[in-house]
Amino acid sequence: MMNGDTRVRVVVYNRPVDMRKSFQGLRALTQNVLHEDPLSGHWFVFINKRGNYLKLLYWSRGGFCLWCKRLEQGLFARDRDREVTVMDTLRLQLLIEGFVVSDIQRRKRFTLKKDEMAVANRVS
Repeated sequence: MMNGDTRVRVVVYNRPVDMRKSFQGLRALTQNVLHEDPLSGHWFVFINKRGNYLKLLYWSRGGFCLWCKRLEQGLFARDRDREVTVMDTLRLQLLIEGFVVSDIQRRKRFTLKKDEMAVANRVS
């Protein structure tokens, strides 16, 4: 599930969510509150009021997937000042492992642009 694909957008809803919600309830929350398309393939993260329970909803080849984690000790760090936080899968993994994601800065790295990748693929 955690493939580290940075093209996937992760949308974290920072307001407390009733964890009795399942596929349909979280899908409705994604559409009506986040104003996002739950069929987009992006990941939608919801955390309960206490901050020790997280649910991840995403669409994968013909059906919704729901991934859950409950902490026995500690809390998931979230930005209570913002309603929504958008991140990549790497930051989500860090959030799940207990890091405070807002304190982490990503250093600039070299990447090929699409045109340069096409040329590089033709050469090899």
